[in-house]
Amino acid sequence: MIPNPLHETSVRIRSIFVKKVTMYTQKFDVRWSDLDANRHMANSAYQNFMSHTRMAYLIENGFGQREMQEFQTGPVIFNENVYYFKEILQGNPVTVTCELTGLSADGSLFSFRHDFFDANGKNLARGLMMGAWMNLKERKITSLHEDLLKKIDSFPKSKDFKEIHFKETRSHGQVPEDFEES
Repeated sequence: MIPNPLHETSVRIRSIFVKKVTMYTQKFDVRWSDLDANRHMANSAYQNFMSHTRMAYLIENGFGQREMQEFQTGPVIFNENVYYFKEILQGNPVTVTCELTGLSADGSLFSFRHDFFDANGKNLARGLMMGAWMNLKERKITSLHEDLLKKIDSFPKSKDFKEIHFKETRSHGQVPEDFEES
């Protein structure tokens, strides 16, 4: 798997129009280990492909392990949802995109969209995720260091990009419910 720089990808819109979009992509071969008992791509493989694409995107834009180590910062995921449109089978390579869809003013919160396409540009699945940056010493959500904020703020943004706020990290309505043994 060779990381691809930003390049044009065909995206099928309403199966009538084809639109050219410039965004970050990674190509993957679906391996035996990516399959589930139904012999199509397993849920975990979608998440692994999204994570790999997202981290490759960050690394290629100067936001890799070295920078995270220097500023003692690491990503945490609040939620990651995958929407399946058509099954992905072994032997059919897929292209996964990565778009920055949201960022908080201080850079502490971020969101990305990932689309999965077959070789003909058919959209097979979509993944949406939201996360934050954590201070690795304090183990708390932190705003990004000025150098990293400048980098991520300069990334190409999706058409529906928006500034995100902490209240949106719980917009799904899920809250912890502690377990008590009877």
